[in-house]
Amino acid sequence: MADIAPRVGMVVASRMGRDKDKFFMVAAVVNLEFVMLADGKYRKLAAAKLKRWKHVEPTGRVLEGIAAKLEAGKKVFDSEVYSALKAIIE
Repeated sequence: MADIAPRVGMVVASRMGRDKDKFFMVAAVVNLEFVMLADGKYRKLAAAKLKRWKHVEPTGRVLEGIAAKLEAGKKVFDSEVYSALKAIIE
């Protein structure tokens, strides 16, 4: 995992804490140690969770459309994140 750098739009699974084994999208990269996570349902984009990068496991998938919108500064709805994560999980 150390060789994979965090980037906006990555789908990750939590490995630690009360949200263990839940899937999130990286909403923002604070630095190489911390990321902001959102799932669109319980953890909204407006109140993204700050989590250490070493406490999440990247799945290898990236939500490219949502990542492009976030990087361009466009409005992203929580329902978009939730439905995209749900489609990947199922």
